[in-house]
Amino acid sequence: MNDLSLETNLAGRQAQATRKRRSAVSLVVFIGVWAVLIGGGFYMAKWYTDRMQQEITADIESQTAAQLQEMQKSYDAKLGQLEASYSAEMTELKGKIDALNELLTFTKDNADTKTDNSNKLYTQLNEVKKQLDELKKSLDVLK
Repeated sequence: MNDLSLETNLAGRQAQATRKRRSAVSLVVFIGVWAVLIGGGFYMAKWYTDRMQQEITADIESQTAAQLQEMQKSYDAKLGQLEASYSAEMTELKGKIDALNELLTFTKDNADTKTDNSNKLYTQLNEVKKQLDELKKSLDVLK
């Protein structure tokens, strides 16, 4: 009877060991499945955020390019207006200089003793030339 009880005991221990191995294997499989699911979730989240980042970057780049083109057109238009206004002012000043030169020449020819008027005209002529030079410098800076 002792042999029978030893065999029963041994069979019970083997069954218990087999159950422990099965439960350990199922625990490992369960943890492995969860690890794969968690890893897959992290991978998919990273993939999705990278894709969204690329789409947002592309949208921002296209918007920036459009804004830059608009600003360039606006800048070119304003620069054209400034050049036109400077050209008009320079033409006007050139006309004034020519008129002053004629007046100065006329004054010098007609009045030998009236040097004060010619000096005033000459001073005005120099001032106008200075203004013309300043306008030319401003136009060069704008270009």
